[in-house]
Amino acid sequence: MPRTCGIDWSERHHDVAIVDHDATVVARARISDDISGFGQLMELLAAHAEDEPTSIEVAIESDKGLLVAALRAVGFVVFAINPRAVARYRERYGQAGGKSDPGDAAILANILRTDRHVHRQLPADSDLARTVKVAARQHQEAIWARQQTMSRLRSLLHNYYPQALVAFPNLTHRAAAVVLRAAPTPHAAQRITPRRVVTLLKQAGRRNDEGLAERISTALRAPALRQPSLVEHALGVAATGLIEIISAMSAAIDALEAELAAVFDQHTQATIITSLPGLGPVLGARVLGELGDDPHRFADARGLRSFAGTAPITRASGRSRVVSSRRICNRRLGDACHWWAFAALTKSPGARAHYDRRRAAGDTHNAALRNLANKLLAKLWHCLHHDIVYDETTAWPQATPEPGHTAA
Repeated sequence: MPRTCGIDWSERHHDVAIVDHDATVVARARISDDISGFGQLMELLAAHAEDEPTSIEVAIESDKGLLVAALRAVGFVVFAINPRAVARYRERYGQAGGKSDPGDAAILANILRTDRHVHRQLPADSDLARTVKVAARQHQEAIWARQQTMSRLRSLLHNYYPQALVAFPNLTHRAAAVVLRAAPTPHAAQRITPRRVVTLLKQAGRRNDEGLAERISTALRAPALRQPSLVEHALGVAATGLIEIISAMSAAIDALEAELAAVFDQHTQATIITSLPGLGPVLGARVLGELGDDPHRFADARGLRSFAGTAPITRASGRSRVVSSRRICNRRLGDACHWWAFAALTKSPGARAHYDRRRAAGDTHNAALRNLANKLLAKLWHCLHHDIVYDETTAWPQATPEPGHTAA
């Protein structure tokens, strides 16, 4: 059995341990998180390899970062071990509760020595698939960050300018940013006439629907409780700053979305993925990014469903048997599948019929969507496995009306 290597990862340095088939630690080192540290690691692995240096498999607690990318680039097989699993393995070697970074590195190496068969190596995804993953995740992170900033703005306005929330219930609209930038306080709003609002709406690229400018102007100038003038001014400056931040975030999100669509469109699986109902460029890219394109990653649809968290999990002990939703999964993929199933309700008669059946059987809305996502993932796996595009009639034969009949 070849030797194995464990790396306890941290931001500044990494502890390394190499063990042989008898669990003897043959080498230890602490390397820096830079190119010189990586060179030291390569020298250590080359000195203690029984064959080629890449014959030593590596276990580490992270699946990202420059160290992992460099190891994969030179041909090492890398296993990303969940830190929770490492904590359980630590109890295997002692019950006193002690912990050290060099000790964790040895534990990681021993995990591969004894239980390699129950852990998965990092998938051999193409560079393009990893690029899609990075772009999709950063796009989603940017949206989450904007939502947090939007919540800060909403809370701030509620404390001194509730009229703005009446005029613009949805602060994400560009018209809200343009108008509130011109009238960031109740005092400034008193000078906002309907004619001025019309001009601002044109600047925002929104047409002036009948009565819209009057409604906005009336709402902003409505009588309300006020903060002291100096306090109101300070709050207005803060609100203007948040509006500028949100505008910059929105521009960045647009740029990220354009980049995401461009790289996703280059992938050969994009045509198949977007052929499924409910998957457009953004959701499709998120699904591809989290699944990757390694054809050997999932042996069947069950593994894919478990990874996404749509497959239920059973806990049975004695006479007790409980079936519940899966909590340990790829949450980003699970979130994408939730919205995919929701979008499919209006795109696929078969998906809608399946959802309605689950609801009639007593499922909640979320449970029915999770069950539908479970079905859709199996259909996606089939399409990818056989390199074919989605076909509604084949996917949902029971939902296809007979000739001469109209589907309900």
